[in-house]
Amino acid sequence: MKPAPFTYHRTRTVAETVALLSELGDEAKILAGGQSLVPMMNFRLARPSALIDVTRIPGLDYLRADDDGLHVGALTRHRTVEITRDPAVLAGFAVLPRSARWIGHYPIRARGTFGGSIAHADPAAEWCLLAVLLDANIVLQGPAGQRMVPAAEFFEGFYTTSAQPDEMITEIWFPRPASRAVLTEFSQRQGDFAVVAAAVSADLGDGVCRSARVVLGGVGPLPFAVDTRALAGQPATADTWRAAGELAAAQIDPPADGHGSSEYRKALASTLVSRALAEASEQ
Repeated sequence: MKPAPFTYHRTRTVAETVALLSELGDEAKILAGGQSLVPMMNFRLARPSALIDVTRIPGLDYLRADDDGLHVGALTRHRTVEITRDPAVLAGFAVLPRSARWIGHYPIRARGTFGGSIAHADPAAEWCLLAVLLDANIVLQGPAGQRMVPAAEFFEGFYTTSAQPDEMITEIWFPRPASRAVLTEFSQRQGDFAVVAAAVSADLGDGVCRSARVVLGGVGPLPFAVDTRALAGQPATADTWRAAGELAAAQIDPPADGHGSSEYRKALASTLVSRALAEASEQ
């Protein structure tokens, strides 16, 4: 399998990348980790006229937690997130390194990038679900300067985002910590794409669920945010978590494919949400 012909460019600054994107037009694509784009090109599911390799741009590979939240550089490798031992990161954002283990296999985690996953916008991707769950902001740089887009508005459909063709993701900013947050998923083989994934966070106190958030992947063209208002004020018990799973399943209409029927996906979503909330309650 070979990709369709394309031109290759390598840039060393964000400004150079933006200028090249503006010059080449919307058929050009950025190459960061390449763990999603290159296989699609090999199958000719993607046919960019040009690739812009940004892997040599300095200063975009970082995890920085401070009073302003967590800042993740676009070129930060999945593996960097997975193995971080930074106390500031683990104090409020430990769900990120815990969730990184679900991403593909070791070679993918070692080469793939955080920003690349967000830009690819797979609706079942771990970072996309967590970006929506934790109200992350996507920082974009374009000819007009920098702008930030909330993750809930950034993803527009299967592999589609609100980024303009001449814009580049430079950072993902998580403004608020989430000490009780969990992501879990099911795939037919370890490392495969998730059939269904569930990301949850919970605010608990005095044995009560004050509020909870649930975002599902693999059930539609976007990460799906479940309406969880009915959980507020409920006891933080296994019965409530099971009810939360049923609530989530009732709100989705997932597609059927070779991995399972719509009803199978709904049942799987219910189980995963219940399991994830139970785990979050124990943190």
